[in-house]
Amino acid sequence: MRIALDVMGGDRGCGVAIGGVKQALRDYSHIDELILVGREDDIKSALHEQGCRDSRARVHPATEVLTMEDKPKEAIRRKKDSSLVRAVELVKNGEADAIVSPGNTGGLMMVSTIKLRPLESVDRAAIATVMPSKEQEFILIDGGANAECKPLNLAQFAVMGSVYSREILGRDKPRVGVLSNGSEDMKGNELTREAARLCREIDVNFIGYVEGHDLFADRVEVVVTDGFVGNIVLKSCESLGKAIKQTLKDAFMSSFMSMLGAKLASGAISRIRERFDADSYGGAPLLGLNGNVIKAHGSSGEFAIKNAIRVAAESARHKINETIAREVAAANEVAEKLNAEPGHSES
Repeated sequence: MRIALDVMGGDRGCGVAIGGVKQALRDYSHIDELILVGREDDIKSALHEQGCRDSRARVHPATEVLTMEDKPKEAIRRKKDSSLVRAVELVKNGEADAIVSPGNTGGLMMVSTIKLRPLESVDRAAIATVMPSKEQEFILIDGGANAECKPLNLAQFAVMGSVYSREILGRDKPRVGVLSNGSEDMKGNELTREAARLCREIDVNFIGYVEGHDLFADRVEVVVTDGFVGNIVLKSCESLGKAIKQTLKDAFMSSFMSMLGAKLASGAISRIRERFDADSYGGAPLLGLNGNVIKAHGSSGEFAIKNAIRVAAESARHKINETIAREVAAANEVAEKLNAEPGHSES
């Protein structure tokens, strides 16, 4: 298993990425090679500082960095020797089985889509974000790759999310729902109604519409939406999580008795923190491409980088792209027949 890592793209510097590399090489013996893509001198210095001497870590030089402020097109037009571009090219050329990048999201999506291309049966790649609920996890797809979608796109997202939930998260028959503003069939808009019609016919465990209050109630394993709505959901959840964390901290520090209560409840608080720690999920796969692409958060620490590498290795080992291509092709055939029926047309 060979994983390419864009070590220059994150907010916290090359050293933090290398710290994650050291943890991954320590814990994951099935990784044959971790290809560290970026400025050679910076990487070698970080390897020395971290005391990482594992022979499976190999440096692949790239002289430029695509920053968070750069427009995605910069990666293609002007920064062709950026660590992000070179890492994707390693996958394209068959030198790596997967790529992990904490860098510019738009740049990663654009470069990966152009260089790797979507699978033959897939119209658009989508970001699948794993999110915690009460007892398990669910996948939100699309998390921001496609602001405007057609019903067939959402149906394909349903298949891709279902495959990922089944193969990587171990859900035997993941329940799939289309995110809407109500559970009744007449709710939603033209996009969600037509997408729901398609999802009822294709080979996924479709349960109908799901609402916002269903997301964290363990009612669904795959939540399907367009990238515009999906990204708003993600950012809202992130903001709410930070607000709750700060509110609890302020409350616990407000008096001696509150601090004592926090001390007594420290074990339970720690378990809750671990349960909802985004770093434990590592990164979000960009599904539907001819290659395994994992987007780690820009502020990822060592633990998050380690887990993003784990997710990349699992995706490659399970060969999920082959399964996605096959199952989306079958869904496309069903959709084509449905749309050929009198009175139906895809908008």
